Amino acid sequence: APGWPAVLVDGPVVLRPYRRSDAVAWSEVRRANKSWLAPWESSLPGDWDELNSPATFRWVYRDQQRSARTGDGMPFAVCLREDGRERLVGHLNLGSIVRRALCSGYAGYWVDHRVAGRGVIPTALALAVDHGFGPGGLHRIEVNIRPENRPSRRVVEKLGFREEAYHVRYMHIDGAWRDHIGYAMTSEEVAAEGGLLARWHRVRAATR
Repeated sequence: APGWPAVLVDGPVVLRPYRRSDAVAWSEVRRANKSWLAPWESSLPGDWDELNSPATFRWVYRDQQRSARTGDGMPFAVCLREDGRERLVGHLNLGSIVRRALCSGYAGYWVDHRVAGRGVIPTALALAVDHGFGPGGLHRIEVNIRPENRPSRRVVEKLGFREEAYHVRYMHIDGAWRDHIGYAMTSEEVAAEGGLLARWHRVRAATR
């Protein structure tokens, strides 16, 4: 598939394909973030710990591999390198990819609350968008977020995604059909700035 597999790096932030050996680390992070993540994720029947166990990761991993092979998605483990070690702290997927006349996809992400506010996910999303617009061959990337999810909305707003839609009862999340705000960006909007990552670096520098 275009642009896959890939390893993307900016400072301590690393995006890479998942490995089978990520099962325990993925489960630990997911279980430690139940209250942080559950209100924003699609409704699935079952206990949170069971749905996020190392055994369940094997099914998640197979689904990700299938999606990557067919070109429908680019599932990245978001990792942080600190003190000579790399640890899994989140997830980012460019999914629902459509080629031909659309060349578009949707971005979805989550991050460990223990590293939230450190610029990990904005950096990861900027890396993924630049990769999607470059080697990935995409022209447009969308992100849909619940109106109440202010941390996630701040990520796309800091990066300069356009707010362009309000989707009523868009997805079944946390037990009910939830509205979402639609954000989007096309490759032309960041080409003149040297890419989204370059824009993000300038935004961070200006606010420090």
